[in-house]
Amino acid sequence: MSQRSEMEAAVEAVLFVSSEPISKSRLLDMFDEADRELAKEAVDAVLERYAPGDGRGVEIEEVAGGVRLVTRPEMNDWLRRFFEVSGATKLSMAALETLAIVAYRQPVTGPEIQELRSVNPSGVLKTLLDRHLVRIAGRKEVVGRPFLYCTTREFLVHFGLKSLKDLPPLEDFEEMFDEEGDTSMLGGAVEESTVDEEEPQEVETAAERRERDAELAAEIEKIDEAIEAAAEQAAVEADTLEVVSES
Repeated sequence: MSQRSEMEAAVEAVLFVSSEPISKSRLLDMFDEADRELAKEAVDAVLERYAPGDGRGVEIEEVAGGVRLVTRPEMNDWLRRFFEVSGATKLSMAALETLAIVAYRQPVTGPEIQELRSVNPSGVLKTLLDRHLVRIAGRKEVVGRPFLYCTTREFLVHFGLKSLKDLPPLEDFEEMFDEEGDTSMLGGAVEESTVDEEEPQEVETAAERRERDAELAAEIEKIDEAIEAAAEQAAVEADTLEVVSES
């Protein structure tokens, strides 16, 4: 096997085993600096080999700043025959509605979502957080300082989007939300959406997410400790007043 063929085989193998999109620069980093030109040719050859429309069962998809191997959409019926579709892995309608609100109006708070859906979104947001489709982006500087929610890189990967600019028009959700096409819960027309159509969503790495989650957890722990201390102090003061009143 020639060096070029071996490089192409290595690129194919990495794309096959990776569950995340991989940038072209990261693929090139596998090879020595002296072989970068040949490696670039190998990467380009693999991407061209699996380009959409060549009739293969799998193809290259560009998503979230990288490339990955995916099954061809036309193969979906065959895949359904092979796999038993598990309802447990699907998002509920409530989860889809909440996710759509976050996607089109981000950053958005839980109370704002509740105002739009007229339902407490806490349980649904926890599900979306557990699946890493939304993330906590901070707190809104209003009374109560509620958490702000945004979509994640996993959201882009899950729905095959290069960036938030690729979100479909709200009209595409008409049949999903209401037979009469009521998309008012998403904030009306597309131009009223708070999604920035000029700048792509900032990609958050897993390490950054873990660090942010740890900081938020520490902050919440401090708040809980302060509340507990205040409750204990209030109890002591109540006991003292009771003793004084009895004497």
